[in-house]
Amino acid sequence: MIPISPVLVRRQDLPIDIMRIAGWIADLQLDSGQIPWSSGGKTDPWDHVEATMGLVVGGLYSRARRAFRWLASEQLPDGSLYCAYRNRQVEDYTRDVNMSSYVAVGLYHYYLVTGDLEFTAAMWPTIELAMDFVLKMQAPGGEIHWAVSPQGKRDPMALLTGSSSILMSLKCALALAQAVGKKKPQWKAAAQRLAEAIARRPHLFNMTKARFAMDWFYPVLCGAVEGAAAQRRIEQGWKKFVVQNLGVKCVSDRPWVTIAESAELVLTLAAMGNRLLAHIVFDWICAHRFGDGTFWCGFTYPDMTLWPEEKLTWTNAVVLMAADALFELTPAGRLFNHDFWRWEKTC
Repeated sequence: MIPISPVLVRRQDLPIDIMRIAGWIADLQLDSGQIPWSSGGKTDPWDHVEATMGLVVGGLYSRARRAFRWLASEQLPDGSLYCAYRNRQVEDYTRDVNMSSYVAVGLYHYYLVTGDLEFTAAMWPTIELAMDFVLKMQAPGGEIHWAVSPQGKRDPMALLTGSSSILMSLKCALALAQAVGKKKPQWKAAAQRLAEAIARRPHLFNMTKARFAMDWFYPVLCGAVEGAAAQRRIEQGWKKFVVQNLGVKCVSDRPWVTIAESAELVLTLAAMGNRLLAHIVFDWICAHRFGDGTFWCGFTYPDMTLWPEEKLTWTNAVVLMAADALFELTPAGRLFNHDFWRWEKTC
């Protein structure tokens, strides 16, 4: 069994300042709409979307729309995005499928909160192109080849974490299609093949990342692994990745706890219905903040050295999303919930 503390104190008031954190993310957003990792830092499309979801949790919808428009403006004709930008310059010309497709998760998150069908419809061509890129990169076994190189060559390696995130993108894209009155049976078939590969054919994911915590819990977070199988997977990896009373190690063989992975574990536990344990891990996270209420990126233990020292937009955004899942701040708090997606399938 997973070891947990015997007593959970459920706070009636929020343990973090949602608006202050969201406002800090907004302060780092560039005029173009781009949201870098940190002040003067790079932007990658996946973490840009994550930061955008933090803006939405904080109610900063106009800032979020600006962020989505930036993604649409950078999207290439084949539906892909480059891996990294700095200000107005491309820094990495690799086209990662996961990074290119995550806009669907962000937009569906926005739609769940706002019900803004007009903006969702305006962004639909971006979603359609992104999912077409995903389908072109799917292998016969269902897994997704991870990227196109700067030289234009398809890389036949497949990542379990990346493919799990892409499954979430496909699910959200299908929900968006329903919202705008479109039918995409080919997307649904691709999602089913991908979910089957994640749950039952792990050998297909030939770029081994088993040292990383995300490979442990992302198959559960995306809903490919549910129920008793999800519980077994979390229990099997718990001692490998979790440092009791501190959080989640990014990599199993390094003494480095990261706030983002810890918050994503909270999302995972809440998604599978283990809200008690999710609250406990969230309480651990809340101890690791700067004086202004924003969160550290990570720290080493047992010396508790803060590292790196930068404040990261996407780290703070995923903490806001974890708080939303636990405290039901917005309708998007259910975004990863397995029961929610079972209900969606019946609609």
